[in-house]
Amino acid sequence: MDEETIFREFFRNKTILVTGAAGTVGRELVSQLIGLEPGEIRLFDNNESELFFLNDEYRETGRVRCYLGDIRDAQKLLNLTKAVDLVFHTAAFKHVILSEYNPFDAVQTNINGVKNIVQAAMANNVGRVIFTSSDKAVNPTNVMGTSKLMGERIITAANIVNNNGPQVFSSVRFGNVLGSRGSVVPIFANQILRGEPVTITDVRMTRFVMTVREAARLVIEGAVLSCGGEVFVTKMPVMRIVDLARTMIEMLAPVAGIEPDAVPVKIIGAKPGEKLYEELMSQEEVARVKELPSMFAILPALRSFYHRIDYRYADMLPNQNITNPYISSSQIPMAVEEINVYMEDNGILDEYFGPNLSRTPDNGRGTTLRLDKAAQGHLHKEPTNGEDASDAGVLRMARAEHGR
Repeated sequence: MDEETIFREFFRNKTILVTGAAGTVGRELVSQLIGLEPGEIRLFDNNESELFFLNDEYRETGRVRCYLGDIRDAQKLLNLTKAVDLVFHTAAFKHVILSEYNPFDAVQTNINGVKNIVQAAMANNVGRVIFTSSDKAVNPTNVMGTSKLMGERIITAANIVNNNGPQVFSSVRFGNVLGSRGSVVPIFANQILRGEPVTITDVRMTRFVMTVREAARLVIEGAVLSCGGEVFVTKMPVMRIVDLARTMIEMLAPVAGIEPDAVPVKIIGAKPGEKLYEELMSQEEVARVKELPSMFAILPALRSFYHRIDYRYADMLPNQNITNPYISSSQIPMAVEEINVYMEDNGILDEYFGPNLSRTPDNGRGTTLRLDKAAQGHLHKEPTNGEDASDAGVLRMARAEHGR
């Protein structure tokens, strides 16, 4: 059977609860699930207005029910998970800075919220729970990442402490979702359309990226594949953020009536605690990973507790000699031309083009980038005492690309 048929057979007539349904990934998840013929989808979120719009959008399907509330409310979750077959838990605090300023709230939502989901699922014998995690959970340097890591650990440990036999609790971990609220795409887009400098923290910054549609699809795939306790890590392309900015300037500047080479880029420096790269799988995790076509399955560290789970996947790749962690800085980034195609094929910037506007075709001059004086000085600097010479090499590379 093809993948679509497998998914439809798996989800047909099931009752599904989606937490964080009004969020970017949650909303797309609902959109894809509705086509897989579930019996009922329960949407749960604390955003009243967005939930109202979702209710209106899916009213005629007869299969969607919207519930207002918070995952901190254990009794509400206990009620909502009755007769539920599967839970997709996407609700979370996701912004690093806000979680750092509000650590106790991050704990209540990202840790206690997961605990509430697990306990409600156990009480009502929910067959499967899938938790959406983040690259920030790998070697975390902040409250948000640490809280997501703890969420993963609770989900994995739930496979030990439950007494309901074949219940499955697993996580899916992925990086940046392009176009999601608070992501770099709407920030860059608004800066370009307002004619403001595009702010880059560091020209060496690399990130794993995927579209909202891809993220939701892989969460669904993880639900179908999960055996219990794994953390699925999605395979993702890598972009240099400066290259993403160059592509967006080339595509969006004409919408604002601005020549692309007239849009300045300003280097503002990395934020406190911000990494120049992203990690999706650590060196420690490599020793217990199985590779699949579209993702890696990281098995639980304390395998002796999971002896009753047989981690076999039908599409597991034959060569399982994985030795390196999955880090954005060690992957080959997409070229500017590839980013352009990726953005266009996936319609990532479509919302910024009016009905009478079209993308400006390439005029043969290629992508150019004008940097402000501060950025130019940053790109031209040579290594100083205590600075890795490779940093200056990357900066010279960026300078060379600017000069093309």
